[in-house]
Amino acid sequence: MIAQLRRFNRVVTAAAGALRDPYLGGKRPFGEARLLWEIGIDGGEVRRLRARLGLDSGYLSRLLRSLAADGLITVAPSSRDRRIRVAHLTSAGRRECALLDGRSNELARSLVSALGAHQQDRLAAAMNEVERLLTAATVEILLVDPEHRDARYCLAEYVAELNRRSERGFDPSVGATALPQEVRPPAGEFFVAYLRGEPIGCGAVKHHGNAPAELKRMWIAPSARGLGLGRRLLAHLEARACGAGARVAHLETSAVLAEALALYRSAGWVEVAAYNDEPFADYWFEKRLVGPVRPGQTQLRMGATATP
Repeated sequence: MIAQLRRFNRVVTAAAGALRDPYLGGKRPFGEARLLWEIGIDGGEVRRLRARLGLDSGYLSRLLRSLAADGLITVAPSSRDRRIRVAHLTSAGRRECALLDGRSNELARSLVSALGAHQQDRLAAAMNEVERLLTAATVEILLVDPEHRDARYCLAEYVAELNRRSERGFDPSVGATALPQEVRPPAGEFFVAYLRGEPIGCGAVKHHGNAPAELKRMWIAPSARGLGLGRRLLAHLEARACGAGARVAHLETSAVLAEALALYRSAGWVEVAAYNDEPFADYWFEKRLVGPVRPGQTQLRMGATATP
């Protein structure tokens, strides 16, 4: 797998002209050209650009200074928050970006022109699959404070989606809650999934010592669905619950969330009788968690342990 990925990278970087300096016959190297395109017509927050491109602060600063010195961009504090710096294209920057777009299109056309229609279809399908899988591989799941702005954003989107899909109305402040103090260590943990620095999902776990842990507020943005992230996030929450000492986990969900129901069942969750009074829930699930075997214990099926 590693050797194949490296071969693929070599083919793509050469075919895309990334090794030619300057890039696409322009005036600047690939890094500056890519950053110029990433800033785009709408501009971009410097911290988001850094996360999206995976660059360290020092290198990004040098690229920004070079583009600014050539009169292609401006970098200034945001009008909404002076602590946030935002890069914008100048008129010269927009012209150069349009030129790069045109040359990139020409290069792409030249690459596929030698292929027949059936080969082009195969290439398009293969590139789509590669993009999907590599996108999934770049997602990070990070522990954040439940009152962090990214956590609040995900929770707001989670609540909005539930209320769009159900006529009952969902109020996160009643029933089986996941209030900040309930999902902040040591009582619990709140996680946000990030794709290129943007929050695209969340999930939480409430720890209860030796009692069953509770998994809460699982959500994946519609734009990021189909990448297997829901299953990955679920497994992450299960592992965190198990690592905190729980051997059983609980979760509840609504009948309107058909995708979530399918995920839970396929991941080994078993429907049980209602164990709380959550008014929005239609189904309650339980799963035995399999964790590391402690000294003096023998692993049994379904996550049970026995001391010899």
